[in-house]
Amino acid sequence: MENKEFQFKTNINCGGCVASVKPHLDKAEGVSEWNVDTDNKDKILTIKAEGITEEQVLDIIKKTGFKAEPV
Repeated sequence: MENKEFQFKTNINCGGCVASVKPHLDKAEGVSEWNVDTDNKDKILTIKAEGITEEQVLDIIKKTGFKAEPV
C-alpha cells in the first residue's frame, strides 16, 4: 500500500479539542501519524495514512463532533 497524506480544514482549535479526537485517530487503522496546526487560522489537520481513505478519515472526525473538509 502506498503512503498518503491528507489535509483537512477543521474546527479543532485547542488542546482540549485535540484530546477529544486523539483516541479516535490513534486507534484508526491506517492512520500512521497525524497532527493539528492549531496556530493556523484554518486549523489544518494533517494525516499520514496507509490503507485508509479520505472519506474514512472525514467520517472519524465527524463522529467526534468536529467538522473537517479537504484542503
